[in-house]
Amino acid sequence: MPHATSPGSSPPAMEDTVMSEAVPNQETEQATLPQSKTNIDDMFDDDESASDDEFSSSAPQKSSQSDAPSIPQTIKASDPDTLLSFYSRLFPFRPLFQWLNAGPNPSQQFTNREFAFVLPNDAYIRYQSFATGDLLRKQCLQMTPVRFEIGPQYSLNPRDRKSVRKQGAFRPVAKELVFDIDMTDYDEIRTCCSKANICPKCWEFMTVAIKVLDRALREDFGFKHLLWVYSGRRGVHCWVSDRRARTMDDSTRKAVAGYMELLRGGGQGQKKVNIRRPLHPHIDRSLSLLNPHFANLLQTQDPFLTPQQSTRLLSLIPDSTLTTALQKKWDSQPSRSSTQKWADIDALASAGNISITPRALADCKQDIRLEYTYPRLDAEVSKKLNHLLKSPFVVHPGTGRVCVPIDPAKPEEFDPFSVPTVQTLLEEIDQWSQENTDPEGRVHDWQKTSLKPYVERFKAFVDVLVKDETADRKRSREDEGGAAAAAAAEGIEF
Repeated sequence: MPHATSPGSSPPAMEDTVMSEAVPNQETEQATLPQSKTNIDDMFDDDESASDDEFSSSAPQKSSQSDAPSIPQTIKASDPDTLLSFYSRLFPFRPLFQWLNAGPNPSQQFTNREFAFVLPNDAYIRYQSFATGDLLRKQCLQMTPVRFEIGPQYSLNPRDRKSVRKQGAFRPVAKELVFDIDMTDYDEIRTCCSKANICPKCWEFMTVAIKVLDRALREDFGFKHLLWVYSGRRGVHCWVSDRRARTMDDSTRKAVAGYMELLRGGGQGQKKVNIRRPLHPHIDRSLSLLNPHFANLLQTQDPFLTPQQSTRLLSLIPDSTLTTALQKKWDSQPSRSSTQKWADIDALASAGNISITPRALADCKQDIRLEYTYPRLDAEVSKKLNHLLKSPFVVHPGTGRVCVPIDPAKPEEFDPFSVPTVQTLLEEIDQWSQENTDPEGRVHDWQKTSLKPYVERFKAFVDVLVKDETADRKRSREDEGGAAAAAAAEGIEF
């Protein structure tokens, strides 16, 4: 899935050139940081209602909606008019701002955040930043990017990076801890699809990955604010948004990624799981989650069916007597299913003269289950503070699907094929308008579509994050005040 790294070196020179051509007033749009007491409603357009709802509504008196282009019957997800309608009417900019800002009042968590834009002409524009969420929205309406990516918060405004002379003064300081799982990394074990293609059978790998990683991040690291997002085609992203995660340096991120990364080394055909016993509690817990899925995948994927696949399985069993007996049985009965072959391991082990102990064989089978079901991470995405990752709710240009949140408590209920496409959403707005009236413009466009439950889930996630962040900041101020008072009482000067 597309992502980029923010290297310390300067970006290609064309980036700033394209930016100045696309947005002539970019410097004037970079407004002065609002005062910390600014009300969030003041940050957005004056025609916005006083409620916490999103920008878009198709009420007649809303000029922003009357200016929206009409959508032809046959439209492409990457068509500029389609993207303009999507960004102006459906994209949840307000909760996105609150999420990245971790609060309602603009702070450097947002204003010093890097955004990157991919334009319809394939131009890739880096190091963009915005003083408010409304300016980000206006930029998207003006540029209609195919997608935009989210990078780290920097020590200085990214737009000012070239004016900094002191080496190291411009550096990333915070960003969500992210995880990226791509279905193509399962190509050597899935049998139903390959490359960018997915189906309900192989999507179970994503379901399993969400269950395992979400549980570990919450129980082993104590993280609470995990935003899981569908990538729009063949994978999922996780944004760990807790303050403690956002402020991790690269070495800590690498340690967390290493903790989660179990399948290591070895090219195709080589053993990828090499773990010590007794099992770490994380791996032991993961196996309890994986076991029922492994049994199901034996049926749906049939991963040991072909001679090549069964040979791969035998290579993971460290007993030549047992593997010879299994090979002989499978050669004589080539139609045996993966479920039957898996059962044959124990059956022949108990009947034959083998050197491997029952405990060692059980450990071997655990390793095989882990290799065929444990999450396959793109760990490099997680290790670096300066990685950029595609924003939630952008449209995938190939499928037209919106990158919507996934409920980690019920990942098995998520169906990537039922995710709304931008074309469907725009049609749903038109259909709603034909069947309903909204003279006062109280119903926003996203509320008229199948995007509604996903936006509501995102808003609920953001509300909890902002509430917790506000409480944490209050406690920090109280602790600092208490320490200062105690020091003053003892006659200590600061």
